[in-house]
Amino acid sequence: MFFNTLSGRFLGLTVVFVVIAEVLVFVPSIARFRVDYLQNRLELAQLAALALLATPEEQDVSPELEAELLRTADVFNVVLRRNEVRELVLRSELPAPPAAKFELAEAGPLELMGDALKVYFTPENRVIRVIGRSEMGTRSEVEVTMAEAPLRDAMIAFGLRILYLSLAISAAVATLLFLAVRFLIVQPMSRVVAHMIAYRDAPEDATRVIAPESDVRELREAETALQDLQLRLTGALRQKERLAALGGAVAKISHDLRNLLTTAQLLADRIETSSDPAVRRTAPKLVHSLSRAITLCERTLTYGRAEESPPVLAAFPLAPLIEEVVENESAATEGRVRIVAQAPSGLTVRADADQLFRVLTNLVRNAAQAIEVSGRPGNVTVSAGSAGPWLEIRVSDTGPGLPGKAQENLFQPFRGGARRGGAGLGLVIAAELVSGHGGTLELERTGPEGVTFRIRLPAAIAG
Repeated sequence: MFFNTLSGRFLGLTVVFVVIAEVLVFVPSIARFRVDYLQNRLELAQLAALALLATPEEQDVSPELEAELLRTADVFNVVLRRNEVRELVLRSELPAPPAAKFELAEAGPLELMGDALKVYFTPENRVIRVIGRSEMGTRSEVEVTMAEAPLRDAMIAFGLRILYLSLAISAAVATLLFLAVRFLIVQPMSRVVAHMIAYRDAPEDATRVIAPESDVRELREAETALQDLQLRLTGALRQKERLAALGGAVAKISHDLRNLLTTAQLLADRIETSSDPAVRRTAPKLVHSLSRAITLCERTLTYGRAEESPPVLAAFPLAPLIEEVVENESAATEGRVRIVAQAPSGLTVRADADQLFRVLTNLVRNAAQAIEVSGRPGNVTVSAGSAGPWLEIRVSDTGPGLPGKAQENLFQPFRGGARRGGAGLGLVIAAELVSGHGGTLELERTGPEGVTFRIRLPAAIAG
């Protein structure tokens, strides 16, 4: 329906508001018209009375002349009040006793408006008495008796003129506003909607992104916000497509890598029988690392996507896990970066050991690589402790700190890498794994003195 549209509703509201305004103007207007009509009768009656009084006393006034004067003034009787004396100047037979008396000089605005409305709702032809002061001649007080029907007819004609004028004004104003709304609001909004529909059908098509063109500030702000939203969404969709392609590639690589690691695990089992004591000490760690890698490959193949599997929670001592991470990464840096562990031996955590191992490995490796790239010696410290209902793990380094761009996109895939050549996925994976445990990973500090990342996990139940 037409009135379900913005233009239709605006048109309807415009007509309603204009009519309301005209009604508010109508009542005072008819009250003013009634006063002017009655005042005109009083002045005509005074002229008729003065004409009669000007006749020489020796000449008798014919009844015909007196009746003509009364018809001219459209009244039945005329009384002049002069010097507190009432003088009946013109008179005729009343069709009925006066039904109401109105004193124009003493009536207030509300009373005048109420009397005017009563005229419309009084169908019978009453005889009324009107008292007022004439503004002509001697400005004496005049009292007339007259019929109300001619007044009602004149007021109805006046009201119809106002009605027709109001309808014409309403139609003209509504039409102009309708055209203005169509041109200034509806058409620009229709353009925005058309762009939204076109973008919905092909969000990956950058040519369908809206270009702000409106001269209206509010609409231009809406178009600019929509353009920004569309650009971000298009970028996110492209990034997700790349991530999906990467996930498929990782799944394929994981399949082949799992087979290679399984073979390596079988060979590592044989190393345990070596007669070299150093080899026998290293073999269990090698087997454990291979088992972690195989488990990761199997999980990737099971889900077939980049999302991480839910953690398998179990309580275990935290210190041995941290020491294993420190030992592995120290061996990877070959002593170029000093990595130390500071964790109480009795601290217990309830988490997925493999996932927490990956989180700490990512953080420690990033810190060590940042120190190596700087070309200066430095330290990486992994510390842990309790803080109320939380268990906090900090990975701190004495490296050069994070650049501004890396801080802005710290946990964004492919955008938050601080090291040249890095993919920017390590922190993203770590944050996702920690979030799966009901915890948080955040940057606690960064600057020339180094970087600290804090992991907060729900504290484990002792036992």
